[in-house]
Amino acid sequence: MVFQYTNAFVTIASVNFEKLVNFYTKLLEQKPVPLVPNVYAEFNLVSMRLGIFKPKNTNESEFEAIAKSKISLCLEVSNLEDAIAYLNDLGYPPPGDISIASHGREIYAYDPDGNRLILHQAARGSH
Repeated sequence: MVFQYTNAFVTIASVNFEKLVNFYTKLLEQKPVPLVPNVYAEFNLVSMRLGIFKPKNTNESEFEAIAKSKISLCLEVSNLEDAIAYLNDLGYPPPGDISIASHGREIYAYDPDGNRLILHQAARGSH
């Protein structure tokens, strides 16, 4: 048997649904479609969809732990300094410094729920 899929997307569960949806609405400069208030919001990004959902009450405890996640939402940006300034304006400044990697420059930031964002600016000539 072959595992076949037709699409893939990332979702974030949040008991602070409205705060997180507002953050990503501002960060991504788009309104979620579809939006089911206090249930589900979806953002269509370049080559990916990001869904945010409010867990059912019976499952909330599974998502309340503030453990460090191994998963990051990586966003490639054309200008890292502008992206950092934008996060500062939103009230979520990256806590660390820009790091240099073989593939370019990047910085870690965090959304209102503490989910890791990696903002990455590719090195010229690589992608």
